Amino acid sequence: MRALVAAPPTLLIAVLLVAGCAAGPSDPAATAAPPVNAPTAVAPPSVAAPTGTAGPFSPTDTAWLQLTVAMAERVLPVLDLVPARTTDPVWRRLAAQIEATHRADLVVSRRLLGDSGAPATNPHEGHDMPGMISPDELAALRSATGKAFHRLLAGHLRAHLTQAVRIAAAEQRGGVHPATIALAAAVVRGGTADLARLDRLDPAGPDGRRAGQAA
Repeated sequence: MRALVAAPPTLLIAVLLVAGCAAGPSDPAATAAPPVNAPTAVAPPSVAAPTGTAGPFSPTDTAWLQLTVAMAERVLPVLDLVPARTTDPVWRRLAAQIEATHRADLVVSRRLLGDSGAPATNPHEGHDMPGMISPDELAALRSATGKAFHRLLAGHLRAHLTQAVRIAAAEQRGGVHPATIALAAAVVRGGTADLARLDRLDPAGPDGRRAGQAA
């Protein structure tokens, strides 16, 4: 079982605890969040003093940006494996689309974090939370090929995208910084579209159910 990790002390703490941040198991099927339109516990944000040229950042904005950066940094090495591990053009195309979106969003997230005045260090370094692939899971992907690789890849991408959409939706509801909220809206749109593409390519999750289907 993975070590317990502390969630950020902001509005996002409720979202992360509901999603299972404190006990994230290693199985992608277990870490996948419920449907993205499920209700999520939220608390009123506390607004921080203005720190950038685009307006004030709340602790919620900063925590979401930090977690978004950490999640992107974990998933990009997974996507980088795809060209060498599969010759399937559809999987390659999906991975390239997701990677391009995540790299663009990562640039914006880092810029906004700089504007917020938050420390440049990653507060989630070493944490294994829902949507974040572990070193052991990455090693398993590196040794897999063909259908086995596709199955593992689909599980990790589904867990990552579901969690990314969930916390971005929470930022939309609870954030205050306009550019950060706009980025969260883009993440929700892009992640939802990527999940739909993934469901068409891999209709059943690791436990044999369609994505989002109740047990």
